[in-house]
Amino acid sequence: MAAKLLANLLVVGSGVLARAFVQAYRQALTNASKTGVAHEATQSLRRASKTMAEGEARQVLGVTENASWEEIVQRYDNMFERNAKSGSFYLQSKVHRAKECLEGVYRKKAEGGDI
Repeated sequence: MAAKLLANLLVVGSGVLARAFVQAYRQALTNASKTGVAHEATQSLRRASKTMAEGEARQVLGVTENASWEEIVQRYDNMFERNAKSGSFYLQSKVHRAKECLEGVYRKKAEGGDI
Protein backbone atom coordinates (compact mmCIF):
# COMPACT_ATOMS: atom_id res chain seq x y z
CA MET A 1 0.00 0.00 0.00
CA ALA A 2 2.79 2.43 0.92
CA ALA A 3 4.73 1.51 -2.24
CA LYS A 4 1.67 2.23 -4.40
CA LEU A 5 1.17 5.60 -2.70
CA LEU A 6 4.86 6.45 -3.10
CA ALA A 7 4.81 5.48 -6.81
CA ASN A 8 1.68 7.56 -7.39
CA LEU A 9 3.29 10.54 -5.64
CA LEU A 10 6.41 10.14 -7.76
CA VAL A 11 4.45 10.06 -11.03
CA VAL A 12 2.33 13.09 -10.12
CA GLY A 13 5.36 15.01 -8.88
CA SER A 14 7.35 14.35 -12.05
CA GLY A 15 4.39 15.49 -14.16
CA VAL A 16 4.20 18.76 -12.23
CA LEU A 17 7.95 19.31 -12.60
CA ALA A 18 7.83 18.58 -16.34
CA ARG A 19 5.00 21.07 -16.89
CA ALA A 20 6.82 23.71 -14.85
CA PHE A 21 10.01 23.16 -16.85
CA VAL A 22 8.18 23.47 -20.18
CA GLN A 23 6.40 26.63 -19.01
CA ALA A 24 9.69 28.18 -17.82
CA TYR A 25 11.40 27.30 -21.12
CA ARG A 26 8.59 28.90 -23.12
CA GLN A 27 8.80 32.02 -21.00
CA ALA A 28 12.57 32.18 -21.48
CA LEU A 29 12.13 31.91 -25.27
CA THR A 30 9.50 34.64 -25.20
CA ASN A 31 11.76 36.93 -23.17
CA ALA A 32 14.72 36.24 -25.44
CA SER A 33 12.75 36.90 -28.61
CA LYS A 34 11.52 40.23 -27.23
CA THR A 35 15.09 41.43 -26.74
CA GLY A 36 16.48 39.82 -29.89
CA VAL A 37 18.97 37.75 -27.92
CA ALA A 38 17.74 34.44 -29.31
CA HIS A 39 18.16 35.47 -32.94
CA GLU A 40 21.57 36.98 -32.30
CA ALA A 41 22.76 33.91 -30.41
CA THR A 42 21.65 31.46 -33.09
CA GLN A 43 23.23 33.56 -35.84
CA SER A 44 26.56 33.74 -34.03
CA LEU A 45 26.48 30.00 -33.40
CA ARG A 46 25.90 29.32 -37.08
CA ARG A 47 28.70 31.64 -38.11
CA ALA A 48 31.14 30.31 -35.54
CA SER A 49 30.52 26.66 -36.24
CA LYS A 50 30.77 26.67 -40.02
CA THR A 51 33.01 29.45 -41.21
CA MET A 52 36.73 29.38 -41.64
CA ALA A 53 39.02 32.29 -42.35
CA GLU A 54 40.55 32.42 -45.80
CA GLY A 55 44.07 32.29 -44.41
CA GLU A 56 43.30 29.21 -42.36
CA ALA A 57 41.64 27.56 -45.36
CA ARG A 58 44.70 28.18 -47.51
CA GLN A 59 46.93 26.85 -44.75
CA VAL A 60 44.84 23.66 -44.36
CA LEU A 61 44.97 22.93 -48.08
CA GLY A 62 48.56 24.14 -48.44
CA VAL A 63 47.92 26.59 -51.28
CA THR A 64 49.08 30.16 -51.84
CA GLU A 65 46.96 33.22 -52.53
CA ASN A 66 47.68 33.07 -56.25
CA ALA A 67 46.77 29.38 -56.61
CA SER A 68 44.28 28.51 -59.34
CA TRP A 69 40.91 26.97 -58.56
CA GLU A 70 42.00 23.75 -60.31
CA GLU A 71 45.01 23.49 -58.01
CA ILE A 72 42.78 23.95 -54.95
CA VAL A 73 40.36 21.26 -56.13
CA GLN A 74 43.26 18.91 -56.85
CA ARG A 75 44.71 19.44 -53.34
CA TYR A 76 41.23 19.01 -51.84
CA ASP A 77 40.59 15.73 -53.66
CA ASN A 78 44.01 14.39 -52.71
CA MET A 79 43.74 15.30 -49.02
CA PHE A 80 40.08 14.28 -48.72
CA GLU A 81 40.71 10.84 -50.19
CA ARG A 82 43.85 10.31 -48.11
CA ASN A 83 41.94 11.10 -44.90
CA ALA A 84 38.94 9.01 -45.97
CA LYS A 85 41.10 5.88 -46.21
CA SER A 86 43.32 6.08 -43.15
CA GLY A 87 42.91 9.51 -41.58
CA SER A 88 40.58 11.13 -39.15
CA PHE A 89 37.08 12.45 -39.70
CA TYR A 90 38.14 15.71 -38.02
CA LEU A 91 40.88 16.36 -40.59
CA GLN A 92 38.57 15.37 -43.40
CA SER A 93 36.02 17.87 -42.09
CA LYS A 94 38.66 20.62 -41.89
CA VAL A 95 39.69 19.95 -45.50
CA HIS A 96 36.06 20.12 -46.62
CA ARG A 97 35.42 23.38 -44.72
CA ALA A 98 38.58 24.87 -46.22
CA LYS A 99 37.38 24.05 -49.74
CA GLU A 100 33.96 25.56 -48.97
CA CYS A 101 35.59 28.75 -47.72
CA LEU A 102 37.84 29.12 -50.74
CA GLU A 103 34.98 28.25 -53.07
CA GLY A 104 33.11 31.27 -51.71
CA VAL A 105 36.16 33.49 -52.16
CA TYR A 106 36.71 32.36 -55.74
CA ARG A 107 33.01 32.69 -56.55
CA LYS A 108 33.06 36.31 -55.35
CA LYS A 109 36.17 36.97 -57.43
CA ALA A 110 34.54 35.42 -60.50
CA GLU A 111 31.42 37.56 -60.07
CA GLY A 112 33.59 40.63 -59.69
CA GLY A 113 35.63 39.73 -62.77
CA ASP A 114 38.96 39.46 -60.91
CA ILE A 115 39.81 35.94 -62.11
